[in-house]
Amino acid sequence: MKIMKIAALGAVFAAQFTLAQFKQTPLPYAYNALEGSIDAQTMEIHYSKHGAAYASNLNKAIAGTPQEKETLIKILSETSKLSPAVRNNAGGHYNHELFWTILTPEKNTQPSAKLAKAINEAFGSMDAFKEKMSKAGADRFGSGWAWLSVDKNGKLFVSSTPNQDNPLMDIVEEKGTPVLGIDVWEHAYYLKYQNKRADYFSAIWNVLNWKEVSRRYEEAVSKK
Repeated sequence: MKIMKIAALGAVFAAQFTLAQFKQTPLPYAYNALEGSIDAQTMEIHYSKHGAAYASNLNKAIAGTPQEKETLIKILSETSKLSPAVRNNAGGHYNHELFWTILTPEKNTQPSAKLAKAINEAFGSMDAFKEKMSKAGADRFGSGWAWLSVDKNGKLFVSSTPNQDNPLMDIVEEKGTPVLGIDVWEHAYYLKYQNKRADYFSAIWNVLNWKEVSRRYEEAVSKK
């Protein structure tokens, strides 16, 4: 049942970006479902306060503008032309909606054979990839995100962006289609981990939804 809910959330995540009014999709698990890695209080505040605010403020920022009729992906692709309010809230909404889907209470999910092969080719091994991803998050000064994305040639790369920017935006140096994003804003981990961002990264692999990451990877590659 939980797997079906997560799959359904992924479908809603994609479909909602064709709507003029953006909204949060329901979490496919309870706030306390990721306990041990992400505590219930953090998850509840993160989802119901921070995540909700980005969706609400995005709708306010685009009200009465041409972006009111555009998809979220289109808005992200033209952020260099838009206001900081649109840039920050469009990024915040997209990033968090992706983040909820790549977490799961299901134990020991594994990347698909295609994704595992691509990770080995790009980074040498799964351990090397995790180390690179964790370093991208640890080295991000202040708030931001660490990403695994697919570039225009269908190859994987790891990057980091500040604040609520992401690789879909036309203002970032390393552009691509995100398939995995880890939130390194303090609100994502501080109640449990305080200033120990590295411990948060170590723990998050235990609740990573490799099935969803694999789905996103294979979808992204198929479009290249």
